[in-house]
Amino acid sequence: MTPLAFGFIIYLVGLIVIALLCSRSHQNLPDFLLAGRRLGPWVVAFSERASGESGWLLLGLTGLAYASGLGDPSGLKLEPAFWTMVGGISGLSLSWYVIARPLRSQSEKYGALTMPRFFEAHLGEKSGRKSDPTLRLLATGIIAFCFTFYIAAQFVAVGKALESTFGWNQQIGVLIGAAVIVFYTLMGGFLAVAWTDFLQGWLMLIALVVLPIVAMSQLGGWGAVSDKVSAIDPNLLSITGGRSPILLFSGIISGFAVGLGYMGQPHLAVRYMSMSSASDTPQARRIAIIFGCLTYGGAILMGIVAIAWFGTGAFADTEKMMPTLAQEVFPGWLAGLVICGALAAMMSTADSQLLVTSSAFTEDVYHQEINREASDEKLVRMGRWVTLSVGLLAFALSTQSGSSIFKKVLFAWSGLGSAFGPPLLLCLHWSRTSRNGVIAGMVSGLVTVLCWDNLNANEVLSGWIPELRLYSLVPGFLVSLLVTLFVSTLSPNSGGKNAN
Repeated sequence: MTPLAFGFIIYLVGLIVIALLCSRSHQNLPDFLLAGRRLGPWVVAFSERASGESGWLLLGLTGLAYASGLGDPSGLKLEPAFWTMVGGISGLSLSWYVIARPLRSQSEKYGALTMPRFFEAHLGEKSGRKSDPTLRLLATGIIAFCFTFYIAAQFVAVGKALESTFGWNQQIGVLIGAAVIVFYTLMGGFLAVAWTDFLQGWLMLIALVVLPIVAMSQLGGWGAVSDKVSAIDPNLLSITGGRSPILLFSGIISGFAVGLGYMGQPHLAVRYMSMSSASDTPQARRIAIIFGCLTYGGAILMGIVAIAWFGTGAFADTEKMMPTLAQEVFPGWLAGLVICGALAAMMSTADSQLLVTSSAFTEDVYHQEINREASDEKLVRMGRWVTLSVGLLAFALSTQSGSSIFKKVLFAWSGLGSAFGPPLLLCLHWSRTSRNGVIAGMVSGLVTVLCWDNLNANEVLSGWIPELRLYSLVPGFLVSLLVTLFVSTLSPNSGGKNAN
């Protein structure tokens, strides 16, 4: 057995052991879904970041930076890597400042274990509705729809990493990764997910920070790297990419829009809800923002260093660059550890999304609509069956879709960010937000994203303003925000206390 394979096996065994140990602690549904709201700031921050960054950062953004440099001088990509990084760091910081603390406090006040249940309880307090199946089931349906694509993207990322590392067929890699992720999620619940995320977060830091720095030093430092890249195309190191003003504006707006999506991601919201106390928020926020700066910056640096290392056009699929670079730079055992960092990013997101989807069905559909008298033991068992079912569906989708990890994730991210971001933000900070406004905002946001992505809206837009192209989260978020505001002002129950 090679050192690379040995390190990989040890890593997978460790995840399974954590899951089995955590499975012993589950006494009730809150334990299974939110670890009983007992997690400290370090675990919450690392878990939130590991879940928020996923395979799209380790393979997708590093591959994008390798393919197009900082600003994409070819002008063919939608989101230049540099502006995606700036937007991502800005967005995660904004979410920690405006969403984390009020959501932690309010979710505990209402006893809400999921985002759909939070909306129902918060808005029901103002409208007098004790139960609102329409709102709860709509939110659950959106989560299930978008997360199935998102989880499938993580499974594909695992398959690509294992194919690049061991030469396995990609579908075999997808099957192995999916099986491990589903197993430790359904066995260990949120506690296992949080602690495996904590472990995986450290591996992600090693992969994204140490690998590009060591590779750069082997090439002779930043001066040598920049000389090599500039010799290929000086615009690869330019944050404008030599773009026209309109095309540059499109890239900047779309990059920042990626950051807006953080406010509407249910798998990140549950991290805020799981903190042991709202007073832990400042410390967790500092840790998460530092983590984000290091990993986003490392992803971009890795892509630039890889251009100097391999030259351009070395990979038919640029999302396979990172595992190859690790094997060339490090000895086998260390390369295995770094590649496990890539797998960690994918797994830490997929497990979170599996659990959130399971939570939504178990708590918001089965418990609230079908069997209100179900015991905690039965609810936990139901959650595990739902986890398995969603995992199988995502695996099936991963074998059928041919789009890149980056594109799959951007679609799901846009759908969730547009549907939930504005309604959640307004619920927490605007006292006139109404139930009808939230429903209208959710529907209009998701529909805008679907139409924008599937009806060639960017082609129509560029016909009016040449070269103007926008990521679908830009119109989706804006439409959802305006519709939620407008409908809320028309709703008779739009008064009430501010949620802060």
